[in-house]
Amino acid sequence: MKNKVVLVTGAASGIGAAIAELFAARKAKVVVSDIDEKGGKKVVRRIEKKGGTAKFIAADTSEPKQMERLVKQTVKAFGQFDVAVNNAGIGGPQKPVGDYPIEEWQKVIAINLSGVFYGMHYQIPALLENGGGSIVNIASILGKVGTPGASGYVAAKHGVVGLTENAALEYAQRGIRVNAVGPGYIETPLLTENDNFDRAAMKELKALHPMGRLGQPEEVAELVYWLASERASFVTGAYYNVDGGYLAR
Repeated sequence: MKNKVVLVTGAASGIGAAIAELFAARKAKVVVSDIDEKGGKKVVRRIEKKGGTAKFIAADTSEPKQMERLVKQTVKAFGQFDVAVNNAGIGGPQKPVGDYPIEEWQKVIAINLSGVFYGMHYQIPALLENGGGSIVNIASILGKVGTPGASGYVAAKHGVVGLTENAALEYAQRGIRVNAVGPGYIETPLLTENDNFDRAAMKELKALHPMGRLGQPEEVAELVYWLASERASFVTGAYYNVDGGYLAR
């Protein structure tokens, strides 16, 4: 991955930050993107402190024009574009379908699903111009199964898996591989700072994983790195779960 240019959305914390830092540690040039400028720049400083190369570019994945600008600025900053990791996402409320707020549904779909489409819509032409590349979309275990109270998130993540498969078919002979990763419950701010998950709820979440614990962001990052690299050169249209056995139950 040395000198490859990698764009990671939602990279100001959690899984996105771990992905950005791992790629940078392995000599890629990384664009850290997020709506959280303070957090994003903090990740860049950590990367630079360790001798890596990174740049922060603010962008809201739910806004198509911002995603277009993000790709253009990535190419402008480093002169090429090799890998995109579409990671940005939110959890949304915990409500059954009949009570799920319409505006919250629209927000979750806009960020978690439409944001991935907008990203790929502008990333793919840039990757083609560069001679090909790799896209890794961060879905979820809930891209394969449901869970009560999370209809917006579940629908969006199922959509990400389908979108990944479709794009993989469309660009399989044009030098672009597209894959999805499905994390289980990972110990990130999206989870640990969520008011819906108190100590008892966290204990229950851990118990859902046969390994008996939550995953760590770095464990997801390692899988993303492999999928993005040429070591996975014959892998496209795939969904890989990293979930401590959750989906095997």
